[in-house]
Amino acid sequence: MTKDSSEILSADPVVAMDSSALSGEAMYFDSMGRRLKAIFIGSIGNLVEWYDFYAYAAFALYFAKSFFPEGDEVAQQLSAAMLFAFGFLVRPLGGWLFGWMADHVGRRVSLTVSVLLMCLGSLIIAVTPTYAAIGVAAPCILAFARILQGLSLGGEYGTSATYLCEVADQKNRGFYSSFQYVTLIGGQLCAVLVLLLLQQVFLSPEELRAWGWRIPFVVGGCLAIVAAIMRRNLHETDAFTAVKKKRAARSASSLLAYPREVILVIGLTMGGTAAFYTYTTYMQKFLKLSVKLTDSETTLVTAGSLIFAMCLQPIYGAISDRIGRKWLLIGFGLCGTIFTVPLLTTLQTVKGAGPAFLLIAAAWLIVSGYTSINAVVKAELFPAEVRATGVGLPYALTVSIFGGTTEPIALSFKNAGHESWFYYYLTGCIAVSLFVYVFMRDTKKSSRIETR
Repeated sequence: MTKDSSEILSADPVVAMDSSALSGEAMYFDSMGRRLKAIFIGSIGNLVEWYDFYAYAAFALYFAKSFFPEGDEVAQQLSAAMLFAFGFLVRPLGGWLFGWMADHVGRRVSLTVSVLLMCLGSLIIAVTPTYAAIGVAAPCILAFARILQGLSLGGEYGTSATYLCEVADQKNRGFYSSFQYVTLIGGQLCAVLVLLLLQQVFLSPEELRAWGWRIPFVVGGCLAIVAAIMRRNLHETDAFTAVKKKRAARSASSLLAYPREVILVIGLTMGGTAAFYTYTTYMQKFLKLSVKLTDSETTLVTAGSLIFAMCLQPIYGAISDRIGRKWLLIGFGLCGTIFTVPLLTTLQTVKGAGPAFLLIAAAWLIVSGYTSINAVVKAELFPAEVRATGVGLPYALTVSIFGGTTEPIALSFKNAGHESWFYYYLTGCIAVSLFVYVFMRDTKKSSRIETR
């Protein structure tokens, strides 16, 4: 009697084994493809959010005169930097709000809503009249837009860090999660590239200062809408699905059960975030006002250093998957404590764009020990039911104190004639974090993210 194909497959052990292997291989590639798609969409949304947020910093040199009374250029930039820092003050609220949403409603919903809020803030900045037209209402509206952006970004970090770490496989979690800072730095880079295009190709300096600075905010708002549409189709993580029925009633209060982890997030973030904002948002002003580079040289050096930093993130992330997270953090803390003052002191005295780029690149070789893995380290500290809030809230609080104030503090020291004091302030922040790195456990070995 003739057997059908299913009987033949089941009767022949070699064929059955091959069929099983093929089925397992297909499932593996399907799972890997799903994971890579989720990481890509999550990362792209992260890039758009950070582009929108940092368009403010990149174009502050051009729109400060539109929103603040005429006066000394450093004073105008200090006013713009204060509003930049103001956006950071509400980030802890955003970290709690969107962390709660991610831990209770879902990571996908939180990511989608946060990018829509960023879109609204960008579009408000794009259409706000100048100080000459509406007086003091102009900086007030600008401040309101920064509040919206700060709330959005406060929630974006914790939720996207949680999402990327939960969809990554255990073996390559450091590598995959490093793409959060690839896209974070990429967002800044996109803002700088838009500035470079407007400077060199489309607009004169006068046009850029008069109205051209509005263009990047319109672009950012439109990109945020696209990112929100993409995020609507993200699949929810298995970790959230598994704990959905047993989650705590209030995520913020449930963090009280993890005081050590919260303190660790604050301590390990302090020096890293101060260093990160020094070599990103403040560095553009430093190159222009202290190193005395031209507008074009400032933009090119900033863009080149950001590209270099982006390339370092996955390399360092992959290294952490092999040797652990702790050694990279200690490397950053030790080198940052020793070399920050010499690096910034030398940078202030160099002549030309080439030497400036090399020194900033050297700084990124140090800082990337923190930026590449800080998200996965924090995510590995908390269980799934409080992970987004546990990562986002203490991180946002620390960034609002030590990250958002980096530029105003540096400019205040410069305005007072003591610019070098900032170098020692930054060194002190890194040294405190180094103390934390030395005594914390390696989260790669004690991760609370479920193995897959």
